[in-house]
Amino acid sequence: MRIVFHCGSSLWRWSFALGVLLLNACAGLPAPSTAPPVHAIAVSTTTELGRLTAPYRAEPPDGSTALSGIRALPQPEFALDARLQLIRRAQSSLDLQYYLLGNDKTGKLILRELRNAALRGVRVRLLLDDFYTGGLDPMLLGLASYPNVEVRLFNPFASGRESMATRWISFASEFRRLNHRMHNKLFVADGAMAIAGGRNLADEYFLRGAGDNFIDLDLMMAGSVVTELSALFDTYWNSEVVYSLARIAVPHASREQLRANFDVLTAPSSAPEPAPVPDADMFGDAPIGVALAQGRLDLIRASAQAAADSPLKALDEGSGSSITGRFSTPQTLAERTHALFDSARSDIVVISPYFIPGDAGLAQMRQLRDRGVSMTVGTNSLADTDEPLVNINYNNYRVAMLKLGVELYEVSSAQIKRSLNLRKTFAQSRGRLHAKLALIDRESVLVGSMNFDPRSARLNTELGVRVQSFELAHQLIEAFQIDEAQGVYRLALKPGTDQVQWFSTDGTGDVFNDEPEASMIVRLKLLFFSWFVPSDLL
Repeated sequence: MRIVFHCGSSLWRWSFALGVLLLNACAGLPAPSTAPPVHAIAVSTTTELGRLTAPYRAEPPDGSTALSGIRALPQPEFALDARLQLIRRAQSSLDLQYYLLGNDKTGKLILRELRNAALRGVRVRLLLDDFYTGGLDPMLLGLASYPNVEVRLFNPFASGRESMATRWISFASEFRRLNHRMHNKLFVADGAMAIAGGRNLADEYFLRGAGDNFIDLDLMMAGSVVTELSALFDTYWNSEVVYSLARIAVPHASREQLRANFDVLTAPSSAPEPAPVPDADMFGDAPIGVALAQGRLDLIRASAQAAADSPLKALDEGSGSSITGRFSTPQTLAERTHALFDSARSDIVVISPYFIPGDAGLAQMRQLRDRGVSMTVGTNSLADTDEPLVNINYNNYRVAMLKLGVELYEVSSAQIKRSLNLRKTFAQSRGRLHAKLALIDRESVLVGSMNFDPRSARLNTELGVRVQSFELAHQLIEAFQIDEAQGVYRLALKPGTDQVQWFSTDGTGDVFNDEPEASMIVRLKLLFFSWFVPSDLL
């Protein structure tokens, strides 16, 4: 039988267009670069940041390991200000590695500041995961057109870059490769100071979003841990799965046109300065710009180590090993973290927006509880998570965790609005948890990009920092109100049953027998979709 297509048929036009897209989606990546590797510019006391951080790099006279300098950045306005101040004061190099850079006020402001630093002679290396770069190519090409700047993409889309629709077609055609993403968040200035944690570079991570904003956490660091973080950055930058933007998104304009377009896209009218930061943060410390201007950095001295997954994690069998560091020897960052949990003597606190322990995690919890280790978990409620399917899979383990005596708390915008301490912060926006934090025995702190779910464990690359510090741990206990829960529901089992109940922490004494603030339609819809999405992809 012969099929005849009529050119005037809308069906034919759509079929033809879909076929072209599918063929384009199968287009391969260019061959890996043969250029020699590029490495971080070593920290030097010839720069302001290098001089101010020298005391945190000095070897102790007794030959012991030097203690790094650490400052917690739980407040979004101080976290954004710290990045801007370090960009503006950098004199030799800026290395940024992020999962997401927003096409918004914050993303554009950061790009403009990086351009300004490059014009001062600072070498800028920007490494982005390519999943959320849809629509960013014009700005990124504009930035890359300036001297001293290079932009690279992790595991990029070979075609269909123009829109999310065409990207999804590419994603489907190369699912195994493109499902592997770089979730790391790292910022290094002059090889002297670094920021790592949970925040991406977008409005909602710095309390600048109109609708949703995240509760998050970064650490600002100086000392030997920054050298480790710079080495981690280099391993990714020179990886075979990282490509120069110029090889993936070919510019179709002159350098002058690219720069003129960049100026328009990142103009102050669309990328305004944030509001001035307060005189002191919640711990009484001045903004980093003030501290730098005064020539003093009052950082917590502590032993700190960094580690990250291999850039090739999940792409090739046996390639998932971690690529540094000094925190024990298991392969992936998730495995390292679980090994540290086994060392707990008294208690573990885990804060993660997405929490799916899996059977192995549940077994570890049981062993820890049998040893008398108390466990507390804080995550998002169903009504306030931005990944509802993850919440559905977390629900599969909720009763079992409560039966083990694990204390469970779920962040709720409704509860936040009733908290005197939190409602001023979030105003009319929705507050959601995004911080990734673990405390072991209230003296060992783990902060980074890793969620406690299968995607972080198996598919995404992650970066983390371990700090051994009683002082830092107790600052974070205060910041996240771990001992005096606010803005959350406390979960418990109804006596004698497997029914979960939610207890408000706003002083009203309210008790709920169903997911608070989540409609029945939402719950049924998510339950339906959960049947088709394997938990190891979440």
